[in-house]
Order: sequence, then structure tokens, then C-alpha cells
Amino acid sequence: MKIAIIGAGFTGLSAAYKLLQEGHNVTIFERDSAPGGLALGYKEKEWDWTLEYFYHHWFTNDAAVINLAHEIGAPVLIKRPNTSSYINGTMQQLDSPLTLLTFNKLPLLDRLRMGISLALLRYNPFWKPLESVTAASYLSMTMGERAYKMIWEPLLIGKFRSFVPKISLAWFWARVTKRTTSLAYPEGGFLAFAEKLADTIKQKGGTIVYNTTVDSITEKAGKVTVGKEGVFDRVIVTLPSGVFAKMAPQLPSQYVKKLQNLESLGALVAIVRMKKDFLPDNIYWLNVCDSKAPLLAIVEHTHFMGKSHYNNETIVYLGNYLAKDHPYFSLSEKALMKEFDPYLQKIHPGYEKNVIDVKTYAVPFAQPIIPVHYSEQIPPLPTPINHVYLANMQQVYPWDRGTNYAVELGEKVAGLVSAS
Repeated sequence: MKIAIIGAGFTGLSAAYKLLQEGHNVTIFERDSAPGGLALGYKEKEWDWTLEYFYHHWFTNDAAVINLAHEIGAPVLIKRPNTSSYINGTMQQLDSPLTLLTFNKLPLLDRLRMGISLALLRYNPFWKPLESVTAASYLSMTMGERAYKMIWEPLLIGKFRSFVPKISLAWFWARVTKRTTSLAYPEGGFLAFAEKLADTIKQKGGTIVYNTTVDSITEKAGKVTVGKEGVFDRVIVTLPSGVFAKMAPQLPSQYVKKLQNLESLGALVAIVRMKKDFLPDNIYWLNVCDSKAPLLAIVEHTHFMGKSHYNNETIVYLGNYLAKDHPYFSLSEKALMKEFDPYLQKIHPGYEKNVIDVKTYAVPFAQPIIPVHYSEQIPPLPTPINHVYLANMQQVYPWDRGTNYAVELGEKVAGLVSAS
């Protein structure tokens, strides 16, 4: 079959890879000049490795993407970084049962309750019954108000903002179940990995057309016309649901309404290049447990992957999830750092003396909102338009968005298309 894939993120790339293995003719159309989607990256001239616009890593049990990396000969590095939380003005490592037991900001009974609550989720293999319960109600009930208010409520607010009362426990279960203390990362960066996969696709006879925006999809007599790019037997769309709804006029109104009801938040990141470390104690990931903070996480990438790959610079991400119309999205780098500065000074006074450069990146669709009974809202992969399939991050449930699940989804939709 002659198949078009719209989007060269990891869903599109992995779908193309699988379809080519099965002997199909595959063309990917991508609006950017490089592959990777939300894992897209860049490289400063002084660096040996690429860096993602938005912080990324894999857990060591992310089998789909790690197996794919091994299959195409892309080396994967595994390290055990320090994950900590900023709570009431101090940084505390909180990434294992042992560090929880030694967390002295909570009474021992609260620590034990939290540990039991998390263990009940982590070792529960059944997520479906959990999707009728909200994460907030479960956490506050099982851990107690003190632990919930100190740690989990601020993190949920930072992640989901006003949507917190709607978020399903199934989403939280997935986060706890999959988390590993050791983390994995593709050698050279995610862009290098995406380019390796793209090269493999080309070697197998696939085509990737960059700098191309597809603005319409129409079907007639069993064939699908993709914008001005050509006619295909099957089409896989990996774009956000709302974007797909606007580009496919043949979609029934009820289906479009269902897509439009799927909510999400955008992501905003400042990448700060520095002469010296920002976080102490080799901390890689710092969760900011403060609902009034202007940012959710501080991620010191070079405490995970060494400075030697980045001209011995310190690379720090300042990350946030925000509504698409939040004022921060319209700020310049200088204005955004002015918003962040008072909080950053609390953590590292005088840090600004070591700043080399700041870049900001934003996307309007980054974090799907996962309410209770979300499984009843997810659109199936086949769409109402014959031979057109939709596969994006809002369909990886109960798992959270990430490149591992993008690969799983790509392989799944490729299987459906091939079988059709």
C-alpha cells in the first residue's frame, strides 16, 4: 500500500519503520526541518551533543523505545541521578522508599502512610477500577492532609492547574507504576536518535518530506488526498486532535465535537546555559512543591548527562505547564526570567552572574488532561473517514505522554493499517 504519515514525531517515525518492514510504500510529511516532534532538539556550535527543547529521559522499563534504539543501533546510556523536591525552602531527595523514610519534614506515621499509599498503587496491576476515582481524593484520604498538602497538591496544581479536581487516579497510577530510580538517555541526544531512526527509514525505502505543512485531508472512492502532496491508500495523522479536526472537512460534527472536548495544557521551558552548577548535591530533577511558584520543575540536565558533551557548560531547564492563553507565552526571554528570578534567587542566590544565555520554547499541546472515565472519551485509532487513522498523545492512556508510548502507539497503528 501507498501510505502517508503526517508528523515525524516518534509515533510517525515508529509507524513508518514498522510499515516499511512489512513492505509498504511510506512517505512522512513534517512541518519542521528535522524529526522528533515534542522531542525535537538543537545543537550549539560548541557542543558535541544535541539538546531537547523540552527536557526528556526514559525510564529503564520503557521497553518499546529502548528496544527500538537497540534494533537500529542507537546506544542507550543508563544512570541513577538524584531526584529531589523543594519543600518549605529546602531541597530533599525523595526518589525511593529509603529517602521517604528519612524525610524529616513529616512525622513517621505520615511517611509510612505515604509509602503504603504509593505501594498499593505501584503493585496494583489493574488500572481500570481506578479511573472512576480522582487522584486528589485518593491521595488526601490515604496519605492524610498534611502529606498531600505539602507534596502532592502543589505538584498536581503545577502539572494540571485548575483541572486538578478532574484528574483521574488512573493517570497517577501510571506515573507511579512506571517510575524507576535509574533513567535512560540516547547517546548524543533525542534529536540524534530521531535522526538515526529517520536515516534507517530512508535506507529501507521510506521518504521524509520536511518543511511541509499539510492543510487538508479528503477521501474519495477509497483514496485519500493529502493536501497538495498526493493521493494515498492509507493516511496516519499524528497531529493534535484539534488540528486534525480543522484539516479534515469530511469528519462528522459529533466526532469533531468529541475531539474538541479533549483538553490539554501547553508547555513552556527556559533553557539556561551557565558557567557553574545551579543545583547542589548533583541534583538532576527538582520538583517545586509550591503552588505559588512560577515554575513546576528545575532540571539540571548536566547532572544527568555530563558537561563534557556541552562544552563544559551547565544546562538547566526551567519548566512549566500552562493554559495556552497564559501571559507567560507572550514574554521575551528577558521578561520571563524576570518573572522566575525572585524564586530562583531563593534556591541559588546570585546565580545570574553565571548565566551565559537563555532560550525559551513553548508548545500549545503538551499535557493531555486525563479526567475520570477517560477511557470512554478517547477516540479510536480508525477515524470516520475511510482509510484515515488518528494516533497522538491523547490516545496512549492509561499511560502518560512520552516517547516510549509514542513508539508503542506508532507500532499499534501501523499494525492496524497493515491489517486493513
